[in-house]
Amino acid sequence: MHKGEAGPGCAKVDPIIVADNVRRSFGGVHAVDVDHLEVPRGAITALIGPNGAGKTTLFNLLTGFDKPDEGTWSYDGRDLAGVPAYKVSRMGLVRTFQLTKALGLLTVLDNMKLGATGQRGESFWGGLFPPLWRKQDKDIETRAMQILKKFKLDTKSSDFAASLSGGQRKLLEMARSLMTEPTLVMLDEPMAGVNPALTESLLDHILDLKDEGMTVLFVEHDMHMVRHIADWVVVMAEGKIVAEGDPYAVMKDPAVIDAYLGAHQDVDLGEVTGRIPVQGDGVAAPALSKAEIEAEAEAELAAEEAARKSKRRHDEEDAR
Repeated sequence: MHKGEAGPGCAKVDPIIVADNVRRSFGGVHAVDVDHLEVPRGAITALIGPNGAGKTTLFNLLTGFDKPDEGTWSYDGRDLAGVPAYKVSRMGLVRTFQLTKALGLLTVLDNMKLGATGQRGESFWGGLFPPLWRKQDKDIETRAMQILKKFKLDTKSSDFAASLSGGQRKLLEMARSLMTEPTLVMLDEPMAGVNPALTESLLDHILDLKDEGMTVLFVEHDMHMVRHIADWVVVMAEGKIVAEGDPYAVMKDPAVIDAYLGAHQDVDLGEVTGRIPVQGDGVAAPALSKAEIEAEAEAELAAEEAARKSKRRHDEEDAR
């Protein structure tokens, strides 16, 4: 997946996104200060970091919702600098938001149909002649219902989107993004505020995206969840990329442990970014050995996988 040693800004074998010297400041605050970042194609990449690390701002820059102070970035070999968000979406790069953007006074089905691109009835003159777009509209509706069924929202198709729960709106937003037939899907905290009963369903759908040939980049704070589904992890702090690697390697990084598990209090993310000078002798608290960490991680992952398989088996038996 990567070339050479894993680390901040390391080169990937087949990157779908490449960003160089991307900076974005708000007043005196450096929200994003990324020297180099590559996102591997065909993989699930998790973007993690403390609140205020710049993750959502980076999402906004890459997808055209915000403009950087400087820098260049490309998607699938095409320069995205200055390209507006709607054109980025048409190119096959779609995103979801922390706060869902479903149109509450439209039905679930209508929300889905809005996501389809190239609709003939969207033009002024085309809209005046129903025969030009009626068949296409039926095809779009059929496809929308197929995706809703996959996300178990087909029974809600005629309900207003405003009537859905927070977790169902997350599912709807992810489902709507698939109407564009994307190549890269960027999910901004897809599990935030979701009922635990729907969490496993969302995880399965993210894994399905990869199985269907899409690349996934998502923001998440739950490290156990990241370890369960991510192929690659990028860590941000104070706008910078401070660590990269596979989930197990990243979880052993003292700075990441400090941020998420409350250990290694002598290691400060500010020191890692170079913005804050090292205090004292800079010696971190003793960590578990590599073998102990790997054994614990593998045991937990095996238990999670066994539970998932057991649930699927019971669901299949119930379906029969």
